[in-house]
Amino acid sequence: MSELIEKQPLKIECSIEKALSVIGGKWSFLVLRELFEGTKRFGELQKAISNVSPKALTDTLRHLESNGVLIRTVYATVPVTVEYSLTEKGQSLHTIIKEMKYWGSYWA
Repeated sequence: MSELIEKQPLKIECSIEKALSVIGGKWSFLVLRELFEGTKRFGELQKAISNVSPKALTDTLRHLESNGVLIRTVYATVPVTVEYSLTEKGQSLHTIIKEMKYWGSYWA
């Protein structure tokens, strides 16, 4: 009688999948595009990115912050001022996003 040996599927880590996990959803690319130009406030981001809901923008900013891509700075003003800027990790995405832009303009 032969014993059945359960085999675990081999998990191969894909660095592209990891990168996409850090970047996040579709709005992240547009947020990054805006922040490559410099520090922005929430309202500025919302105006610059058409059709993004406040909830989707908030979720995207939180995701990028939790993954170390951007920094959220709060100033004790009335009303409170919040600014978003890219970290070194976020700035390092600039070349990749620019190449995607070129690819999209050529092929899409």
